[in-house]
Amino acid sequence: MLTTDSRLERAEERPPEEEETGLAGEAAAEPGRRRWRPVAGRAVTAAAFLFVLAALVAPVESSHLVPEAFARIPVEGVAGVLLILAAPARARRYAAGAAGAVLGVLTVLKVMDIGFEAVMFRRFDLVLDWPLLGPAVEFVEGSAGRAGAVGAVVLAVVLAVAVVALMSLSALRLAGAAARHRRTAAGSAAVLGIAWVVCAALGLQFVQGVPVASRSAAVLAYDHTLQVRSSLNDGEEFAKAAAVDAFRDTPPDRLLTGLRGKDVVLAFVESYGRSAVEAPEYAPHIGSVLDAGTRNLGEAGFSARSGWLTSPTAGGGSWLAHATLLSGLWVDNEQRYRTLVNSDRFTLNHAFRRADARTVALMPAITRAWPEGGFYGYDKVYDNRNLGYRGPRFSFATMPDQYTLSVLQRTELAADDRAPVMAETALVSSHAPWASIPEMIPWDAVGDGSVFQGMGKGYDAPWPPAGRIRTEYRKSVEYSLNALISFMETYGDEDTVLVFLGDHEPAPVLTGPGAGRDVPVTIVAKDEAVLERISGWGWQDGLKPAKDGPVWPMNAFRDRFLTAFGG
Repeated sequence: MLTTDSRLERAEERPPEEEETGLAGEAAAEPGRRRWRPVAGRAVTAAAFLFVLAALVAPVESSHLVPEAFARIPVEGVAGVLLILAAPARARRYAAGAAGAVLGVLTVLKVMDIGFEAVMFRRFDLVLDWPLLGPAVEFVEGSAGRAGAVGAVVLAVVLAVAVVALMSLSALRLAGAAARHRRTAAGSAAVLGIAWVVCAALGLQFVQGVPVASRSAAVLAYDHTLQVRSSLNDGEEFAKAAAVDAFRDTPPDRLLTGLRGKDVVLAFVESYGRSAVEAPEYAPHIGSVLDAGTRNLGEAGFSARSGWLTSPTAGGGSWLAHATLLSGLWVDNEQRYRTLVNSDRFTLNHAFRRADARTVALMPAITRAWPEGGFYGYDKVYDNRNLGYRGPRFSFATMPDQYTLSVLQRTELAADDRAPVMAETALVSSHAPWASIPEMIPWDAVGDGSVFQGMGKGYDAPWPPAGRIRTEYRKSVEYSLNALISFMETYGDEDTVLVFLGDHEPAPVLTGPGAGRDVPVTIVAKDEAVLERISGWGWQDGLKPAKDGPVWPMNAFRDRFLTAFGG
């Protein structure tokens, strides 16, 4: 650091003309800087105001994110101005900074809510949903590669921290501006407060479901507080439900007597929901596949009955639907799932095993150790590591559904001198992002899957273009259904029973708002005695359920199935 004497010495060494020029330049620049400082300050204050306002009034549903939805009066902002003006000068900065940080956290939470609502039809659960972040990263990695997944995680963390920090700084700046202009701030708050009351009384809305008299941030905080309390008690509620089991001690000779000697294939079709069967954009095409399948199977001697189940999840979380159907318990969050798979709950798989069937699972999307297989009681688990596939990957799907079903036939159903088989499989060709879809080929040409080389190119991007995503989704569901129908036509016989259903609806971008959580479920058999057992269920003949057909919660299926086919 230069001392005063050294600065003077250097000034004396400067040529007179240089010193004169420097002084003149500084004098000329100073008025310019003075002119721009107020403008820059007002711009920063305006940006802080808009940032805070957007955080306060932004809707929590993606379908409401339109410009008109931001034309609102936030009651939290009005109250905040009045509190800042009433606070002592010393406490004002602390209060503003803390309030800004809280609003920043609520903003991050609101973004999480919007994301979950856009994908899973519900808000983010602060207690129970953190374990879902792992599968989300794996999905991104499967679609965009490891670098893309790491980049997405880093970007998300940086943005979350930045939002909280910037929101706190913005609140501090606005608090300072309000303190310097107390009269203007107080008058504006009073006018906006009166306007808020009038708009609330009139129920004024520019966007349906988004009132101009906003209390979005307060409601968000309140709702999540209640949600936290409910989620903390969820484990106790689940334990009470799990303690009741009417079939746990059923003797083997009374279990599944109506299916003795039958091979039962239980297939979950990814993202196959009610919208696939009824939405105008999909129904004509997928309905044609189901109608044609009903006719073709009928000509081969098969009959079918179809109904509806309400899934515990939507948009994702397939394992929750699998667990719900097999356990007879409502498993709608990760905590319940972990509790279940670490218990000794009697599942549908256990029932078949107790009835002397060989139980197997074909899970092509599982790429590493899967401890849950031990809980379900499978005699054999086939996954991506031992299914022997040598073909290309199809976006998220590690292999085509036709290959998975072909392995089931070759390794289990075609074996001689064997016990009846109960096989559960997940058909994942219709899994997001629907960027590449295989084609059906002759079954005797499937081999090790290398024949599928060249079919998996799809789109250059991880997702189809925006205008094509619904078409590609529809085509993927058609493919999965055609694979199942063709499998039964080719390999099914008098002792084959197929139960197939959707795991959940796809994301709202495909279904539109208000799609619900219903999924189709169908039982196909050649032996009429099998379908006679479910004649009292009220299900529709054929592969397509009636629009007004009975709807059961998915956890009711285990008990109804065991009752219908029990001794």
